[in-house]
Amino acid sequence: MSASADLPSAAQRPADAANVLWFLPTHGDGHYLGTSHKAREVSLPYLRQIAQAADQLGYYGVLIPTGRSCEDSWVVASALAGLTGRLRFLVAVRPGLLSPAVAARMTATLDRLSNGRALINVVTGGDPVENKGDGFFADHAERYEITAEFLDIYTRLLKGEEVTSAGKHLKVEGGKLLYPPVQQPHPPLYFGGSSAPAHDVAARQVQKYLTWGEPPAQVAEKIRDIRTRAAAVGREVTFGIRLHVIVRDTAKAAWAAAEDLIRYIDDTTIAEAQKVFARMDSEGQRRMSALNGGRRDNLEVSPNLWAGVGLVRGGAGTALVGDPQTVAERMKEYMALGVDTFVLSGYPHLEEAYRFGESVLPLLPRAAETGAPVVAANHRGPFGEIIGNAIVPEVRRVSAS
Repeated sequence: MSASADLPSAAQRPADAANVLWFLPTHGDGHYLGTSHKAREVSLPYLRQIAQAADQLGYYGVLIPTGRSCEDSWVVASALAGLTGRLRFLVAVRPGLLSPAVAARMTATLDRLSNGRALINVVTGGDPVENKGDGFFADHAERYEITAEFLDIYTRLLKGEEVTSAGKHLKVEGGKLLYPPVQQPHPPLYFGGSSAPAHDVAARQVQKYLTWGEPPAQVAEKIRDIRTRAAAVGREVTFGIRLHVIVRDTAKAAWAAAEDLIRYIDDTTIAEAQKVFARMDSEGQRRMSALNGGRRDNLEVSPNLWAGVGLVRGGAGTALVGDPQTVAERMKEYMALGVDTFVLSGYPHLEEAYRFGESVLPLLPRAAETGAPVVAANHRGPFGEIIGNAIVPEVRRVSAS
């Protein structure tokens, strides 16, 4: 039985095609979690390799994370935009850390210099300790009030309006953007959050709601709630999901790779990480942590959905694990709920981008605007190394079902 077979019909408005984004690991990468063993330096040349691989493989874009554990997403996107051709960059605006006018100028500039390849990730922030270190002392409820005011001013500026606004938290007088973005009325806004205030912001002000990789039944509940809230104000919202992937030729090899990923994590490391997660006031992080409970046993929380990453990694903590056909089918189950965007990652990010891109992407119905991979000079083939310097490899094609 599929994971979504018994979900309530009210949540079902399927997506016929999807966009798939990859991830730039600006906070670290390697073969294993929770250790420096076989870890990699995150340098511009390495990030360039991942971005260019994603560009050539046909990914829609890349997410660049935000926070003090990461390199700055705007600087990274600016450095890589000129080194890629079609790849879009999902970068973060931070209400409460940036003024809406400055954020609008940054957004328009990146969109113009990349020729319309900017995507905007609205991050309200869920770690009070980190927020205070950045000079931001608002509590959970206030952060969403600030986000709502921020987005009103920010989007109006990007649309070309001259804005004067005096809200509870933000005040702008005669704000104006002189250089408009390429994408009109503005680059699409992505946004995540699992609390009721977050759902209300999503329903009223953004284009795409992103959930972390919860089991399909829980994702269906979120989608249903946001659709109901959006319909009440005459809007529609589209949906995406943030997941890791561990794909191998066989299911056995994939599950072995999942276990290998956490082989160096001890109980002390897990306890320390879970203590950090517990201090956060993020409902999404609470839901992620609840999936594994800080324990190594019973980590398959839904068919092929593994919660091991979240033992030590904040935010997205689940991975789809399996052979290419199984992973594609699990993704289609989310699509059946209305998910039309997947933001994926895997360790190490360069190798997993190729594994997923070559074995799973061809099995998925992708949105037309995703585009085709860059055509090689020998685009008529043969592809693969010539056997014995004389024999052309047999053509093996995988069809999308």
